[in-house]
Amino acid sequence: MTAELVRGQNHTLPQTRLEIRVSAGTPVVAGATLGDESGTVHGTEWIAHPGSPRLPGLEVSRQAAADHRLAVDLDALPAPVHRVTVLLALPTGVGGPVRFGAIAAPFVAVTGTEGTEIATFTLTGLDSESAVTALELYRRQGAWKVRAVGQGYAGGLAAMLADQGVPRAVELAHTIQDAVTRATARSVAPPPPRTPETDRAGLGTGPVPTSDGGGPPVAPPTAAQPSEPLTGSTAPPSAAPTGGPINYAHPRRQATAPPPPPPTAPPAEPGRPARPVAGDATGWSMEERLYNQIWGMFEDLARTTAAYRSAVDFAESRMDQELDRTLSDPRNRIGGAGDRAREQARAKRDELTARAREVLDRDLAQLAAESAVVEPALPAAFAGWDNPAWHAYRVPMEIPMALRIGDLHLPESPDLRIPLLVRLPLERGIWVDSGRTASEAAALTDTAQLRRLAMENAVAHAARLLAVYPADEFSVHVIDPAGSAAGALAPLVGSGVLAGPPAAGAEGVASVLARLTRRVDLVQMAIRAGAADSLPPDLDTGEQLLIVNDFPHGFDDRAVTQLRYLADEGPSAGVHLLMVADREDARAYGPVLDPLWRSLLRTTPVADNHLADPWVGHAWTYEPLRMPPGSRILDQVLARVAAARRPRRL
Repeated sequence: MTAELVRGQNHTLPQTRLEIRVSAGTPVVAGATLGDESGTVHGTEWIAHPGSPRLPGLEVSRQAAADHRLAVDLDALPAPVHRVTVLLALPTGVGGPVRFGAIAAPFVAVTGTEGTEIATFTLTGLDSESAVTALELYRRQGAWKVRAVGQGYAGGLAAMLADQGVPRAVELAHTIQDAVTRATARSVAPPPPRTPETDRAGLGTGPVPTSDGGGPPVAPPTAAQPSEPLTGSTAPPSAAPTGGPINYAHPRRQATAPPPPPPTAPPAEPGRPARPVAGDATGWSMEERLYNQIWGMFEDLARTTAAYRSAVDFAESRMDQELDRTLSDPRNRIGGAGDRAREQARAKRDELTARAREVLDRDLAQLAAESAVVEPALPAAFAGWDNPAWHAYRVPMEIPMALRIGDLHLPESPDLRIPLLVRLPLERGIWVDSGRTASEAAALTDTAQLRRLAMENAVAHAARLLAVYPADEFSVHVIDPAGSAAGALAPLVGSGVLAGPPAAGAEGVASVLARLTRRVDLVQMAIRAGAADSLPPDLDTGEQLLIVNDFPHGFDDRAVTQLRYLADEGPSAGVHLLMVADREDARAYGPVLDPLWRSLLRTTPVADNHLADPWVGHAWTYEPLRMPPGSRILDQVLARVAAARRPRRL
């Protein structure tokens, strides 16, 4: 039976391999300290945090998240450790809440590795505190117990660490928060949870995780963002759009929860996993159900791989401990006894690893079967270039929920690709890194080819954006200071879909940036004043995309400032940034551009494992979408976009 603890209460732990699960409703930082018999933390090497997530017997998350799973193996802790204290803190510098009193009470559960709850604790009564000691695991007379603490600190993470006697607590707190900020910049974050407030504000919504029987436990479903209902849908009428001609919210948002998926497949036979079905997720329309299903597959793969890696690490740790105990006796270090001990320890390690791989292979097989039925059913916006949906392409009447910009996979399952979807309208700019990264694919590609591939990748992103928006509701501008991207830009220039010729030279850069900056200023003033109808008649209220090639060449200090302004303020006013740049080339500007890089979603023209998921922080390999060899699908799609735009301009 689960023990529901209150502040100060303790409970005996029946096992030593545990998970500590944290649910906070908003991203929080999770960490843990190791203390000796008197509770003293002897240094930073006794603290697990996002910048240093692993210690012997302990692993915490690498980034801030609304849900955490901390792995603890009490038997693997160093001998002097008698206390494990779990810490929670609100991240700074990311625009989130600054005190726990502004969010729902965090919930902490101590569970076995199989998910069975041992003890739970809800941290109520918090107000101005921005950091809290949630609970502690402590050893008393050879037995381990858990105690609910709930001690909050208005002084934040630094005050909490100092209270535990950590030396240089302020410096360490800054280090932890910096690590969280860096992880946030590289994370593929799902849209925020849906609430009536976010509906009114025109914000995105979160995914609905799903599992078809083979995957790990996932979070309960939440309502998701609707799109155009299919014929026969039970969706209620949509709310009227607000904001006049400058409404950038997704069309037809609903204020009620979407219905569950229809029963499209027969129930599974007992003992066998359910048969995968495309669109088997909550949503108002097939598009929304597919969107939620893809995010569910993404989370399932992240969590089942995390479980496998944790099991392998445990097997290795157990083998090392057994060898240390056996070989600590000098009589066992030589001769047959030592060899037998080594063989037995390795055999146990191999057995545990094989069991973990069995479970992983089962889950991967189920996810692969689901992917096989989902991929062919995807609409063009979610599909790769080789999907037949693009051959049947027609200019849409409204924008879709999201756009696919690449694929993600993990080393344990390189053939299982998860579509990387970004919500529309874009809430974050994109940066195609044209520099030489640490990936193997980049190392085998010369610098000139990387720059060419990066610009071609940016053109493909722009083409997909043009294709999924209704005619004349999306415009593309290009800044190419040296004119070096003429070849890559040929599909956009030749089809006539650009708002104007690519801007070259310092004068061209200044002209385009001034025009788009003015547009953002006017739209923001109109929104604040509630006077959208008073915008100048020559102002295009459709969404705009600015492609910048080879930044920072051709940019002076004023242009750099304007570009940063567009990156920060543009998305809320319908202006989006797509940069092709090598960060090393911008080193001369110093740290002034660091916020710019962090504000953009970084992609690469070749495979690179630089993106992190929002659940466990795996390093996922990103691969851009490729055109089939010899295909002219890009030219065909752009030709149809151009044809649909011409009649409206006459």
